[in-house]
Amino acid sequence: MGVPHISNGPEQPETWSRRGVLAVLGVVPAAVLTGCTASANASNGSTPKAPGATAPTLTVTPADDTENAAFTSPVQVTASTGTLSRVKVTGDDGSTLPGTFNDARTKWTSTRNPYSGTTYTVTAKAKGGAVAETMTFTTRTPADTFVGYFTPEAGSTSGVGMPVSVNFTHAVTDRAAVEKAITVTADPQVEVVGHWFSDTRLDFRPEEYWAAGTEITLGLRLKDVEGADGVYGTQSKDVTFHIGREQISTVDLARKTMTVRRDGQAIATYPVSGGDAEHTTWSGIMVISERFEETRMESSTVGLGDEYDIDDVPHAQRLTTSGTFIHGNYWASASIFGSSNTSHGCIGLRDTKGADDTSTPGYAFYESSMLGDVVVVENSGEDTVGPANGLNGWNLSWTDWQAGSAL
Repeated sequence: MGVPHISNGPEQPETWSRRGVLAVLGVVPAAVLTGCTASANASNGSTPKAPGATAPTLTVTPADDTENAAFTSPVQVTASTGTLSRVKVTGDDGSTLPGTFNDARTKWTSTRNPYSGTTYTVTAKAKGGAVAETMTFTTRTPADTFVGYFTPEAGSTSGVGMPVSVNFTHAVTDRAAVEKAITVTADPQVEVVGHWFSDTRLDFRPEEYWAAGTEITLGLRLKDVEGADGVYGTQSKDVTFHIGREQISTVDLARKTMTVRRDGQAIATYPVSGGDAEHTTWSGIMVISERFEETRMESSTVGLGDEYDIDDVPHAQRLTTSGTFIHGNYWASASIFGSSNTSHGCIGLRDTKGADDTSTPGYAFYESSMLGDVVVVENSGEDTVGPANGLNGWNLSWTDWQAGSAL
């Protein structure tokens, strides 16, 4: 994390001592004399001190032995007289704190603040001095902290619609500081912009879907970033995700069919059944955010009382936080698929109980899908799904998406 210390060149062997104020004795070369006076002075081995010379005094901030030093200000080493030849600041976490000298080399200032909860050792030496000094200080640990939980998982492979979504454990009031501390980069390169959906959720996406095969790197530099008054981040890490093949499925609920396109080519068309007139299916662009080979679905969890409770719904893939899934259906007549919209808002494909019949559309579509795949619903009779309802920020125009950034 650090950079090598700056030095004027080779130095004499050092001895080390410890004190609160760092003093280094300067050595002044003897004046060049002539004739037998110079010879006499050379023979007795003495080196007279230049008139008025004083020992350089080094001051370090924070002071030596400080136990609860601030981590919100840089470290400084100052020479009251003379110049600095070397400064090095190392943490007990193995890091080195980088820094720069002023033009006169009388002051060294770290280029970033020290980390919280870390013990640092400072070594400093004045130019021409024979002794380097050392001191230590420990920064305080903040009482209140926050972390960001991210989607997708590190090392995972997702479909082209997967945004990078970060959910914070504490409400963020300084959105600009937090967003600035998070980077999302892509290879191949594309502009990626953040959008705040709330004070606890920040998503990132490009203007268009990711290109198939993209590698995405999320950089979290939240450690000691003050997200809210007195609340500091704790993370400093990089994680990488991958984008797989492109799969975009279009559900037309007027025709009651779903066409699956893989890398631009149609690979399957399935008969489906969507929401009925009283429980219309959301329209718009939706992204698969969870997948279950079998799962329980209860109407009470989506505000529909006790209308249904099915404990083994096969091949269920979540499209919205509010409860929209595309899933297999074994309890309805096979004749409804492709002919009638009869569900409570989900999109159903013919399937069998037990989720093990490989010949059914429910099984086939589930096996062909992954997290981050895109499902577009058309002609449902319903409004466009809210962009924060699931991982569905693609329903915002690029202009509106950019307007949600704090930077």
